[in-house]
Amino acid sequence: MVVLKTILFLILVYYAAKLLLKWLAPRLFNYAMKKTQERFGQDFGQYQHYTNEPTEEGKTTVFKGTSKGSKPSKKVGEYIDFEEID
Repeated sequence: MVVLKTILFLILVYYAAKLLLKWLAPRLFNYAMKKTQERFGQDFGQYQHYTNEPTEEGKTTVFKGTSKGSKPSKKVGEYIDFEEID
């Protein structure tokens, strides 16, 4: 009898969780999408703020990014020339 009650309880929990996830998953997904959309909207608004500055016609503006690391040296190693011996 205890085994039957345990099996029924597990089946009941399974279907309750399945029903709850069917109802809850779309709402959680929509909430995450709204938050992501708001974040991208804020970032895009900040980007527009910087790019909407008036410029004169024919004027060229160059934005140079800062390098975060040191530049690698051009010297890679010592060059050794091998000759074939017959």
